[in-house]
Amino acid sequence: MPPDDIARLALDAFDLVVDASGAFRDRPGQRLMAEKVAQTFSAATLGKTEEGGDEPTRAIAVIQAGTGVGKSLAYCAPAIAVALARNTRVMISTATVALQEQLVNKDLPALAALLPQPFRFGLAKGRGRYVCKLKLSRHGGTADPADDDDLFADELAAAAPAHVVAARSTFYALLARDLSSGVWDGDRDNLAQPPESDAWSPVAAEASSCTGKHCPVFSQCTYYEKRKELVGAQVIVVNHDLLMSSLGSRMLPELDNCLLVLDEGHHLPAVALDHFAASMDLSRTTWLESLANRARRIGGLMTVTESADVPRLAAQLRQGMVEVSRLLMDMHGQAFKEARAGQGPVRFRLPRGALPEALDEPLRLLNALAESFLAILNTIARALRSAMRDQPDEARRLSILYAQLGMLSPRLEKVQSTTELLLKAAESDQDSVPVAKWFTFETGEGGLDSGLVIIKAHASPILPGSTLRLNFWSRVRAAVVTSATLTSCGEFDFYLRESGLHDDPAVSALEVASPFDYAAQGRFVTVQTHADPKHAEAFTAEMVQALLGDVALVEHGALCLFTSRKQMDQAVAMLTEALRARVLVQGELPRTLLLRRHRAQVEAGGASVIFGMQSFGEGLDLPGQLCETVFIAKLPFAPPDDPVGEARAEWLRSVGRDPFSELVVPATAMRLAQWAGRAIRTETDRAFVYCYDRRLVNTSYGRRLLQGLPPFVQQRRSAAGVVSQP
Repeated sequence: MPPDDIARLALDAFDLVVDASGAFRDRPGQRLMAEKVAQTFSAATLGKTEEGGDEPTRAIAVIQAGTGVGKSLAYCAPAIAVALARNTRVMISTATVALQEQLVNKDLPALAALLPQPFRFGLAKGRGRYVCKLKLSRHGGTADPADDDDLFADELAAAAPAHVVAARSTFYALLARDLSSGVWDGDRDNLAQPPESDAWSPVAAEASSCTGKHCPVFSQCTYYEKRKELVGAQVIVVNHDLLMSSLGSRMLPELDNCLLVLDEGHHLPAVALDHFAASMDLSRTTWLESLANRARRIGGLMTVTESADVPRLAAQLRQGMVEVSRLLMDMHGQAFKEARAGQGPVRFRLPRGALPEALDEPLRLLNALAESFLAILNTIARALRSAMRDQPDEARRLSILYAQLGMLSPRLEKVQSTTELLLKAAESDQDSVPVAKWFTFETGEGGLDSGLVIIKAHASPILPGSTLRLNFWSRVRAAVVTSATLTSCGEFDFYLRESGLHDDPAVSALEVASPFDYAAQGRFVTVQTHADPKHAEAFTAEMVQALLGDVALVEHGALCLFTSRKQMDQAVAMLTEALRARVLVQGELPRTLLLRRHRAQVEAGGASVIFGMQSFGEGLDLPGQLCETVFIAKLPFAPPDDPVGEARAEWLRSVGRDPFSELVVPATAMRLAQWAGRAIRTETDRAFVYCYDRRLVNTSYGRRLLQGLPPFVQQRRSAAGVVSQP
């Protein structure tokens, strides 16, 4: 079918859904977005192309859809119609669990009931969200007694304090009981109380310790049972983290043969940086001995001759890590002691990513040793998999051995990947981009007097766009990236650079305005303090006084957003007893319970104000009286202690560019738009947004920030309460 015909069919499907249900309201902006989605997905070439033939057509749309457009319907209906017509699949990636649940539990079932062609959908989670039943049987006391010998002893667990071992044994026994009785389905997210990562990790279903179909409990594996649900699904919902971590694997549909939707796409650059960063603990190395013992023992059983080298490699690795730690203490130990030792990690970043000469050779040695050790582990793993194929009666024993190796090998992989990134040097030309490199020091148990200092090494790319372009977009044929905030100060340029789509000929951008009448529905008030926001102590004192006066006037629901915990704590400390009764503070209650209490208080006719920080500035949907006022304490500039941001700003200055105007202002504009977007959620909402940062109206960059906000009527007010028009 020609692309134009497919696009027309997809748009017809969208129109059908809108007409068939009163729950979906027809909006011009929504249809415009649906049309763009249909055109994009019908134009791209999917799948393998003939060798020597034309280059495949790529099509990527970047769509900013304002609050209230109804973007889920605008991309779901046409995308699914195109996928069915082209016999392919749709993969929808989100950044938050809330949107995943909305899609799987609400939007997609509603569409399935209305579209004429049936389709199936499913939610894909990372393997580590599910329990490994084989591991749980070992830790939960339900394993075959015949397996219980020294060969399977867990050296790491044995080294833990007795009370920790006892608590975890009880935890695993309860998990095993609930799993066998059907009370629990093996999904970590469905536990009543989310477990700590240290407790969950030993029983998590990780790829490095999974033997797949060779596992003796493969037929009852929770992860693979969930995977079966996706086999026939035309729509798969994932998250950005899983999407990045699955690159190059066969876990998800191939990116050149599916239709990809990236909702909440403004998160993609940050997720990419996190994924391609690396870190390692240089101080706590007992796991190396455990891994060496297991590798030597299991390698001997598998007659892998190379395993004889394992004790030497492990000893040299441990010695090398001790040597790097000693060198770092020589360089930074005194500064660490003079800093806020005992108050949390102290960071030392390498200017321009330049590695001290003294560290070069030791890190190269660590990298080479880790690569050699990993090569031997891979040989042992291949031998184990081969033995499982040839000796199915031994599958249980061999799978446990495989799992024991796999539980520790990721730590060795961290050493290899971190040293590799630390050793990466910028090219000699001036415009080359360095890697951010830093070390953190923290006192261990017993404080500084104990002499134990935990030293970690970190490295990260500094340009998400370059990383995404090389590792992600080069694989993608058809994609729609959407969010309510993709423009910055009214332009797409910043996001396109950050996401790696700038100057890509396959990319087109579309801005779809919100259907809300912001001028009639809301006011944006800039409160001008006497104190300069740069002078934190004086500003915070004056800001809090003005803020609390406004909070006292709240009649129903409100949200107050702070830029730091310290700032929020100061405001809480200044609350009167009467005001404290109406304020709910982030962190004092679980998020779900806090929001439930807020809703109940407002619905009962009372006033309720949520005090929160960055994570409450996005994703909250509090329509109507639940949020009639949003208070923004200060412009949400990125925190000044981000080492990747510092390294990037340093590089920009070195090549004659201004990091403040090029990086800080655009990023702040997107964040401010998100925060202000909590105010108007429906066509009938009426709300005020107050920002207590005079820089919005007193600086040129502040006026740029205002241009990126929805078209509220803007007002100015002094901290004393005198209102004026701009």
